[in-house]
Amino acid sequence: MARPREQAVLMCDHSNSHPRMLFNSLEFGFFFALVFGVTLLLPHRAQNRWLLLASYVFYAAWDWRFLGLLALSTTIDYWVARAIHQAVDSKYRRALLATSVVSNLGILGIFKYADFFGTSLARLLGTLGVELQPFLLEVVLPVGISFYTFQTLSYTIDVYRRRMAPTHDFLDFALFVSFFPQLVAGPIERASRLLPQIGARRKVTMVGIQGGSWLILWGLFKKVVIGDNLAPLIDAVFAPAAEPYAPEVLLATYAFAVQIYCDFSGYTDIARGLAQCLGFELMLNFDLPYLARNPSEFWRRWHISLSTWLRDYLYISLGGNRHGRWRTYRNLLLTMLLGGLWHGAAWHFVAWGGYHGLLLGVHRACRGALDRLTIGSATRQRAVHLLSTLFTFHLVCLGWLLFRADSLSHALSLVGRFGGPWHVGLASAWLLPLTVLAGPLLLMQLAQAKSGKLNVVQQMPLVLRAAVYAGLFLVVVVFGEDFGRPFIYFQF
Repeated sequence: MARPREQAVLMCDHSNSHPRMLFNSLEFGFFFALVFGVTLLLPHRAQNRWLLLASYVFYAAWDWRFLGLLALSTTIDYWVARAIHQAVDSKYRRALLATSVVSNLGILGIFKYADFFGTSLARLLGTLGVELQPFLLEVVLPVGISFYTFQTLSYTIDVYRRRMAPTHDFLDFALFVSFFPQLVAGPIERASRLLPQIGARRKVTMVGIQGGSWLILWGLFKKVVIGDNLAPLIDAVFAPAAEPYAPEVLLATYAFAVQIYCDFSGYTDIARGLAQCLGFELMLNFDLPYLARNPSEFWRRWHISLSTWLRDYLYISLGGNRHGRWRTYRNLLLTMLLGGLWHGAAWHFVAWGGYHGLLLGVHRACRGALDRLTIGSATRQRAVHLLSTLFTFHLVCLGWLLFRADSLSHALSLVGRFGGPWHVGLASAWLLPLTVLAGPLLLMQLAQAKSGKLNVVQQMPLVLRAAVYAGLFLVVVVFGEDFGRPFIYFQF
């Protein structure tokens, strides 16, 4: 019987056995050049139809068999939202909303969670002396299903809450669901943001192309130069059969914190850059998260489209902070547990979510006392802010160990390594590469934080900006690793 984590990986590996249309591939470069060139020649409505066709071709390149699922989710939520808007009876409106929620989460549950829960139930019954052989579907996990499912759900919920009117153009809605730059790994866009951009006339401007090109280049640098070059170090330590020393676990955990940020935010940067080149503006998904001073601020800066989705559609629906302190803590914990489960069908993801739920609860309970620490001189405030940032970063890194491990037992064994021998092992050899790779990222983020602008490079004089562009391009070409390694979040 395969472990839940093993099953999830098998599903992911099968779907990506021949990766296509990766942002960091030549195939995608030619694809986008064609899409962009044709888009320039077409009027607005024809652009939308062309981009819809391109989005479906993009998704079919991963696995054409799942185009039906994408179209099914699109069709259900388009018609359900229109029916909700026209309905008067509250019970009927709730029934329509339930149709959308059950159908979308049902599809997600079948493809992502059915085998996990079946295997977990069989193990639980086994501990009670009841032998049960679970029925496993062993289906391939459709790439991006968690992202576009949440995107379509937010649309029907917003229409139900009367926060927006539904669109009457089915093909425009289909483009909203399938828009290829953010289809596979977000950001999880809201219909209130993206649909108006689809419906309105757009202009491809030189400013948009310049800004988009910078985001694409910077995203590629983070992904293929920093993230992918750190991967061998991390994989060696986190391999199930590895027996690393404590310093190696510590260094690999720091390295994974850098890798997952560069990998995921790199994808988002590229997605936003591609969209800008086409005349769209996607939401910001990362805002210097490792400079956060507390767990709550971290989640306002990390994977913003998911954290705000969980806040608006789950946490608030559970009651938020409206029913007293303990229910607030409960709601925080449940929201993060389900957020962890969203990331993967394995208990270590659930534990990672629960860990962050506890951090949020503890921070909320201690918020008043922590705020009082900053009262005093400017020097005291700076010192407290620095210590808070470092402390938060290390708390987040401990969570990444849970996230990256092969299973919950594997994570606990790695944590146990900190109580064992502190032999240096290979850590001394890995320290310099980690510093060299992470150094440019840290310098850029400090410059962004000091200026208060994420596009700090675009504010530079033309000559200096051109030098930065040329230098990054050269580094990407020379030191870019593999140019075909999938993005980490594709498995979710």
